Amino acid sequence: MVGNNDRPIVNAMLPGASVRDMRSTGGHDYRIFVWQPEPRPRGSLPVLYLLDGNGMFPIAVAALALQSRRAERTGVTPSVIVGIGYPTVHWLDAKRRTYDYTPPVATDRLAQRPGNRAWDATGGADAFLDFIQRELAPAISDEFTIDPDRTALFGHSFGGLLGLYALLTRPALVRSYVAASPSIWFAPDALTGRLKTFAAPGLARRRVLVTVGSLEQGGMSSGDADADDYGSWMRRNRMVDNAREFAGALTRTADASLDVSFRMFGEENHASVVPSAISLALRFALPPK
Repeated sequence: MVGNNDRPIVNAMLPGASVRDMRSTGGHDYRIFVWQPEPRPRGSLPVLYLLDGNGMFPIAVAALALQSRRAERTGVTPSVIVGIGYPTVHWLDAKRRTYDYTPPVATDRLAQRPGNRAWDATGGADAFLDFIQRELAPAISDEFTIDPDRTALFGHSFGGLLGLYALLTRPALVRSYVAASPSIWFAPDALTGRLKTFAAPGLARRRVLVTVGSLEQGGMSSGDADADDYGSWMRRNRMVDNAREFAGALTRTADASLDVSFRMFGEENHASVVPSAISLALRFALPPK
């Protein structure tokens, strides 16, 4: 490809980043995006596992690369970022993430979608978490010396739902869980039922951050039928209330084993809140020792 003045255009690259494809033992293909600080610090490194890697990885890398240059000022240490994505040219794969990030829910208990559209396949969360725990994390540990006390999982929307589900079903997966704008509305029973019996015997305290944008619960009628249908759906889903209430329930139910934080970002919607959530997640999950 040639640009202005006949100068060739080259694809942009993120310094320190690499991409590799993996196939799970269950036969599912993933694209894994890895960033490491350059030069690589001595000793063990923190690691952040990032869901929706195709779209989230560039945002997280830019934030981490800039902030970790002066860790003593920003509170963000040089770390490894592992973006878990799919072999696609798109920012996300809606069908794959819907399956991978959702807990099992009976068909007659599935939440309503906007416009009453049918759901794609759901309920693959356990198999996906098996892939992270048994295949991906060991591969990353073979490549890097990872600090087990500074490991984290970040997910947004359905990814945030998966993060909370992972915390409650396998708390030893990582040390810190960041659930940004979690879609609790999809599977509230799967979370609240497990929260009642949650226990993490023998584990160091797990750290949990739940975030949400203040505009995520919908607003006034716009006069547009399609927009109003979506706004009504948002209000029914109680994104802000659910996030705040579940963070409180985590604190009350498991205060002996969890350190829970909640943050609401003003004037941010479900999409615009992502950079703020990622930036806070870095400070929360990857602090200097």
